[in-house]
Amino acid sequence: MSGLLALLDDVATIAKVAAASLDDVAGQAAKAGAKAAGAVIDDAAVTPKYVHGFPAARELPIVGKIAIGSIRNKLLLLLPAALILSAFAPWAITPLLMIGGGYLCFEGAEKVHHLLFPPAHHDDPLDEAVADAVHLEAEKVAGAIKTDFILSAEIMTIALAAIPESGVVTEAAILALVGVGITVLVYGGVALIVKADDLGLHLATEGRLASTRAAGRGLVRGMPVFMKLLSAVGTAAMIWVGGSIVIHGLEGFGLAGPGHWIAHVAELAAGAVPGAAGAVRWAVTALFDGIFGLALGLALIPLATRVIGPAIASLTGTRAAG
Repeated sequence: MSGLLALLDDVATIAKVAAASLDDVAGQAAKAGAKAAGAVIDDAAVTPKYVHGFPAARELPIVGKIAIGSIRNKLLLLLPAALILSAFAPWAITPLLMIGGGYLCFEGAEKVHHLLFPPAHHDDPLDEAVADAVHLEAEKVAGAIKTDFILSAEIMTIALAAIPESGVVTEAAILALVGVGITVLVYGGVALIVKADDLGLHLATEGRLASTRAAGRGLVRGMPVFMKLLSAVGTAAMIWVGGSIVIHGLEGFGLAGPGHWIAHVAELAAGAVPGAAGAVRWAVTALFDGIFGLALGLALIPLATRVIGPAIASLTGTRAAG
């Protein structure tokens, strides 16, 4: 009997250790996922455009296909690559993180540039193959998954850098949890966004109460505004997070001047408002990280469009985007 009690006690101890480990993994995954906020918001802001123009019945299936592709990107390709990188080339994490941060700055700055200087739009006629609905849907899904791969690579690299030194199993569990959790969060949110106007239309036309119909009309009118707001927040988050990543990366290479200056200014601002020192410190730091990120992104636009883009186009035999 005493042996059985000892065995049960051992099992209970193991269960407690396992539960603590799971809690630790979940906590680390939450922290790592939070670090990738800029790419996550951008992912949610970008994806709805891929269902634009399709019948309402195809919107959720398209989002589902993109979500499945995103899971494959993260778990089958990026997670193993991240673990190999962590095990054999940890020195490469910071440079890769800075490249990802630079890309976030570039993409955000490009959106700001397009807003200030809208490009001329040319309506190219659709050929018969592209005009086919099934083929067009497949093209849109494939394009979305390619875009998701870039954003997912940023998310996984940022998450990897945020994980404290631990075993490969723990790292794999945290990255898998981050990958699945962010995918569910992003594409679940996208599914709600793309169907919100349908819900609003249904309430506006079928609602029994005047207040219900009014809420439906408000939802229909409010969604375009919400989408513009989401896009603006996503752009700001990309620039801010990208700038922060690059500034912290520079510190690792001995170029701590920008980071120290921003920290000094943030401390001065926080000291001037002692009642909200934490919020002011964060806001000032984010502001200057964003200014740095926007300047870097604007500087990268000509490099990307005149050097990197044409070089990739010549290597792949495709026409560079103008």
